[in-house]
Amino acid sequence: MKFKGLPYYWGAIATTKCIQAILFMFLPGKTGDKVKLDACTGWVRHMGRFYENRTYTFTLDVQLAKGEAEVLLLDQKKQPLLKLNRQNPSQSIHLDGETSRYYLHWKFQHTSGKCELHW
Repeated sequence: MKFKGLPYYWGAIATTKCIQAILFMFLPGKTGDKVKLDACTGWVRHMGRFYENRTYTFTLDVQLAKGEAEVLLLDQKKQPLLKLNRQNPSQSIHLDGETSRYYLHWKFQHTSGKCELHW
């Protein structure tokens, strides 16, 4: 099954995705995202909930049977600010949450397993 470029809303969050998967479950939250997937290739992008001006530490916990997963933090012009994956699972960055908008962009390549992102 393939979903492409469909914006939909969870609360006040707009999410866009292009996914081809047998199983895909994506749960964005206030302090983290959770993903469970099987044979998934594609991407998901959603607006992050960063309301404070402070330093955020992002930690990616991947438990994958196969494939690769990565997360990009994008600024309001959708330019990358940081990249997390298995080799680089944690980074800190100062965000201006009161006045700027940020996006989280997940990428999957033939991925099966679970991923969690915490901040």
